[in-house]
Amino acid sequence: MKEFKNRVAVVTGGASGLGYAMCERFAREGMRIVMADISGPHLEDAAAGLRAGGAEVLAVACDVSKWEEVLALAAATKQKWGGAHIVCNNAGVRTMTRIWETSIEDWRWAVGVDLWGVIHGVRAFLPDMLARGEPGHIVNTASTAGFITARMNAPYAVSKSGVIALSETLYNELRHDKLPVSASVLCPGTVRTRLRENSAKLVPSGAPVAPHPAGKLPNERSPQEVAEMVFDAIRNDRFWILTHASVHDDIERRAESIIRTGAVVSAN
Repeated sequence: MKEFKNRVAVVTGGASGLGYAMCERFAREGMRIVMADISGPHLEDAAAGLRAGGAEVLAVACDVSKWEEVLALAAATKQKWGGAHIVCNNAGVRTMTRIWETSIEDWRWAVGVDLWGVIHGVRAFLPDMLARGEPGHIVNTASTAGFITARMNAPYAVSKSGVIALSETLYNELRHDKLPVSASVLCPGTVRTRLRENSAKLVPSGAPVAPHPAGKLPNERSPQEVAEMVFDAIRNDRFWILTHASVHDDIERRAESIIRTGAVVSAN
């Protein structure tokens, strides 16, 4: 995509963290923003913050794990502004328990948001984007956890691995058919967001989710830095959005372990 002014950007998980930073970045380009997040005063407060800066914002309460709600989000976007040009499937949650201690309810919740939320977003928005024939872009938020796993993080890592595979397939299918919509996958490393704090409030079992450590962590990036990377990838039609150079070495180590050593590479 090269033209952004008056185009429409939909961002799930848009009321905080990476999602809000993406909304801000798109708004600076004169885009109309559809900010989707779970219901609550935080959604309207976040939308009001963007509107105060002059942005046109439609705030929609949406649980992305529910197909009917994502369909309603797409319908609201179509009714308000004629459809989406950029869709960022960004909503995410996580757990922090061992695999055998993670309840089935928590598994369904995490995979429902982190993987099914992306599937729902692609399926709900892409057919209309293609039918209109205008340039467009889909950004799916995965994680470095989709490449390199860590303890106490299985539902998140499983989902993010799936998002990477989904996004690669989507990109290849769009390219093969020479369609005007493209795709990227965002794989953040350490970014200061409220993912853990928000997850702790929502996890069905009430299992503990430790808050983000206090103070800036090594190599930590801000949401605004990542949002700039996302915008640059859309503008230049780049598929991979890797926010931390350190993951390059991790990916190489994992590939080497698969091919040569048989070792299992872990982040911790």
